[in-house]
Amino acid sequence: MSIPELTPTLLTAPQDAADAPGSAGPRPTLIVGPSLGTGVRELWEPAVPHLRGRVQVIGWDLPGHGVGAPAAESFSVAELAAAVATMIERLCFRGVVDASAGLAVAGVSLGGAVTLQLGADRPGLADALAMFCSAARLGTAESWHERAELVERAGTPTMVAGSTERWFAPGFLAAQPRIATNLLHSLQHADRHSYAHACRALAAFDLRERLGEITDPLLAVAGVHDAVTPPADAEAVAAGAAQGRSVVVDGAAHLVPAEAPEETARLLRELLAPFLAEGEASSGGTSGTVPGGAVAERLPGDPHDAGMRVRREVLSDAHVDRAQARTTDFTADFQELITHYAWGSIWTRDGLPRTTRSAITLTALIAGGYWEELEMHVRAARRNGMTVAEIKEVFLQAAIYCGVPAANTAFSIGQRVLDEDDDAG
Repeated sequence: MSIPELTPTLLTAPQDAADAPGSAGPRPTLIVGPSLGTGVRELWEPAVPHLRGRVQVIGWDLPGHGVGAPAAESFSVAELAAAVATMIERLCFRGVVDASAGLAVAGVSLGGAVTLQLGADRPGLADALAMFCSAARLGTAESWHERAELVERAGTPTMVAGSTERWFAPGFLAAQPRIATNLLHSLQHADRHSYAHACRALAAFDLRERLGEITDPLLAVAGVHDAVTPPADAEAVAAGAAQGRSVVVDGAAHLVPAEAPEETARLLRELLAPFLAEGEASSGGTSGTVPGGAVAERLPGDPHDAGMRVRREVLSDAHVDRAQARTTDFTADFQELITHYAWGSIWTRDGLPRTTRSAITLTALIAGGYWEELEMHVRAARRNGMTVAEIKEVFLQAAIYCGVPAANTAFSIGQRVLDEDDDAG
């Protein structure tokens, strides 16, 4: 087993708090964690607008989920808690987090278990803790091992149907299809081996005998419709902790921050009330919303930075500079998206060499008929080290599986790009 490296994600920028009306100096920070199968942004984004302007919110992703790098080795809940503690200490050292302004840690399901573990192992690291939809012991070891084996064999899409039933309260899927779909997509795209490691971590997790060691103020939240961790679990955790209290949220099941975002924000503002200005604990966040990923600052290790580096290496500085020069308010979020996810989360992975990624990309572009992109990626393939002979073989293979007319167009574009490169050389 090993302590994984966690990548923090800035969900609200420090300026959101510093520029709020009546702001005076640093604002409290809320560290939030995800549930098994979800990305932290997809899970917490609905609640963020109700906290913005009052609290700095920073999330972390499980290995192989969201922007988290896949885990090469197994890990325990205690090791995840140690990883969160290390992340917090680094953010404090770098001045991103001012712990003296107030610090709370919250998590959902597995993230809630990590929060409890952190409270038992590192009392005093945070000023307050919030456990959502979790327990001191979740399920049985046998059921978690069975799920781990299934997902390793067949992938995370096998979990979608069951999770749809477990995660959401009756009517939520129809009422909030975008939020539900984003969450289910994050499950479907999670790394199956990392998901299995997390299942085995939960199989070994049992903090029932250590709840009394949690001395920080603890809020235990349950959804009234949660069949996975029902309200009785939250009540048991609150009763066992030194300063615990439990709350049941109406109209929610297993993902309370996504299902009841306003109530979630209200509860967290109350938890951080000693560090908020008078009236802020009961008031909502600043008006308006910010598109996902649109933040004013980036945390150290943000995938965007690695993505920009790889994007420049593959496409060339000149190409990226031209793309950035053409960026407008209308296209800025799209540029952010492709740099963060396509280049920062996929092209940076170690599982395939860049020549193989280029071959896959060329094939996909031929299949989709994306000819302008194909021209760009023929050049990128050459920069990545593909030979002319290898590009030809990819196009020939595409002729069989994507169609001769498509391959004919690809050969025409490819020849033009190669001729232009010869002329430039």
